Amino acid sequence: MNALHFGAGNIGRGFIGKLLADSNIHVTFVDINQTQIDQINQQKQYGVKIVGDNSRIEIVKNIDAINSVDEEALLNKITTVNLITTAVGPNVLKIIAPTLAKGLVKRFENNNTQPLNIIACENMVRGTSFLKENVFQYLNDEQQQQVEQLVGFVDSAVDRIVPPAELNSDDPLQVTVEEFSEWIVDQTQFKGSIPAIQGMELTDNLMAFIERKLFTLNTGHLVTAYLGKQAGVKYIKDTIILENIKSKVKATMEESGAVLIKRYNFDPSAHSAYIEKIIKRFENPYLDDDVNRVGREPIRKLSQNDRLIKPLLGTIEFNLPNEHLIEGVVMALQYRNQDDPQAIELAEYIEQNGLDSAVKHYTGLTNEAIISKIITLYNE
Repeated sequence: MNALHFGAGNIGRGFIGKLLADSNIHVTFVDINQTQIDQINQQKQYGVKIVGDNSRIEIVKNIDAINSVDEEALLNKITTVNLITTAVGPNVLKIIAPTLAKGLVKRFENNNTQPLNIIACENMVRGTSFLKENVFQYLNDEQQQQVEQLVGFVDSAVDRIVPPAELNSDDPLQVTVEEFSEWIVDQTQFKGSIPAIQGMELTDNLMAFIERKLFTLNTGHLVTAYLGKQAGVKYIKDTIILENIKSKVKATMEESGAVLIKRYNFDPSAHSAYIEKIIKRFENPYLDDDVNRVGREPIRKLSQNDRLIKPLLGTIEFNLPNEHLIEGVVMALQYRNQDDPQAIELAEYIEQNGLDSAVKHYTGLTNEAIISKIITLYNE
């Protein structure tokens, strides 16, 4: 089996690419970093350093790579592979959509009627459905019908912390990851037989898992980062061990967790244990995860379907406490980082248009009582 994977960065190599290769699938990475592409094609392997209670290095083989600017090579791959995955970041899905569309058209023109499945492995809600919408913009009605018949756009939830690590001169492709990983896919969206991939879990209720991860790992991670930045701490692992911060992070995840318990009938004690597991992952002493890396792109993280506003809307829906989630929104609005274009844009918008306008513009919130609380707390 052959897979095409967009994104040869740390997550692509350390998470999805590794799971595919571990399952005896030949992986062709697509990226714009020619240095990395050359390294992959020359070395034909790389190490994944897994850190935790059982630290080790595992070798990934059966790989090659192509540059995304080599359109002919890329389109030819799309016409022949059995699976396409991505780990490029939500903002890049729109950029790769026209190439995917062109490749699918060529696939059909070559009379390849074998089912193809596409899975976007991104930190967003139903990222593959978003990718599909963008791909369809470049297809006519007949082509769209062919895609609906033969191509599965499979939504997924992914979870693994893959922070930047120091370069290993002996293996420049080596990437460091935590032991924990979770890749859950919507089994109802596949076309043809579902590939047997080690570490890929199937569900027919994906949204519950997407929101569990988003409301717990992502919400807690972000709040930890903002509290750490306020406290002048560099890394997540050093932030979460501060008891006053740990208690605030846990309280935030309990607020978002109450929404999950109401919405999906989660077992409260099981979800409490899940929260504790997430906190333990943040405490991993081997992961140097910078608070600015986790806190970056506040505009994206303040959007309606992301880790602060989505659970906050759930607390409004179910009339649940939300004091700590509101504090999280305020910290996102206050996030300043001169190396982050979104942080700069957000600060400029607030200065030019006022806080009330900024809250409504970036969060989509309409509940005046909640907006008022956000403004009051921000000004304090």
